[in-house]
Amino acid sequence: MLTKKALKKYGIHPLFMPLFVWLFFCSALPAEVPLGVEEHPAERVSLDVPFLDEKGKRVTFGELMDGKPAILTLNYYGCPGLCTPQLNDLAMNLTKVKLEENRDYKVITLSFDPEETPEDAAKKKANLLASMKRPFDPDAWTFLTGKEADIRKVTQSVGFYYEKQAGPNGMEEYIHPAVLVALSPGGKITRYLNGIKQLPFDIQMAMMEAAEGKVRPTIAKTLLFCFAFDPKNKTYVFALEKVGAVVLSLILGAFFLYLVLTGRKKRPQEGEGD
Repeated sequence: MLTKKALKKYGIHPLFMPLFVWLFFCSALPAEVPLGVEEHPAERVSLDVPFLDEKGKRVTFGELMDGKPAILTLNYYGCPGLCTPQLNDLAMNLTKVKLEENRDYKVITLSFDPEETPEDAAKKKANLLASMKRPFDPDAWTFLTGKEADIRKVTQSVGFYYEKQAGPNGMEEYIHPAVLVALSPGGKITRYLNGIKQLPFDIQMAMMEAAEGKVRPTIAKTLLFCFAFDPKNKTYVFALEKVGAVVLSLILGAFFLYLVLTGRKKRPQEGEGD
């Protein structure tokens, strides 16, 4: 039992006992389901998992890629937050990339919502193609839906973690990151491009490197968990509460460590005085 005498022995002031108990309680809690991207460079995505394209046809990644590298995006078509600006940015950049779609590379967008249908995929595809500044080969960009077990095979292989939660309007929404994944013709993960906005040059280089199977490290790690989507203003705002909670936890942990270390330094001095 941690009595006042025992606390004094280890250099911990009794007033900090609640903090010690809180930290111990938190360490005993079960680990939460991860959210975000856990990068798996050089690992492979299965090319034979079946999905449905926007026409309702059964296809696999292998059939769609047809020996070419591909950009993989993981979204859901009813997303009110990250997905639409991310896909709009990709559509804009694809018109600037100095590669020929369907000959030099492919694009695959997979919905991780198992309740979405090929009709949802077709609507999203039509809107994006209509927004592009130049004619884009529709066969080069495929929009997929599928069963949850098959979707999980892809999301887990690339380390893409998400969670369904109740949104502010009472409807269920997904909390998820925004990332593009570059795949080699054999399905090897060669690069991650994190965030909503990309540069055409980065996308072009990712496809050229993927064509050769070259694995490259991620340059930017700034995922959008520090920001929240404001549907009223249609913009992203700094998530002060989320970042503040992380900072507070780090401060408390560092302070507790300081107490333990300073307590150890005092004990030898007290022994010398006796």
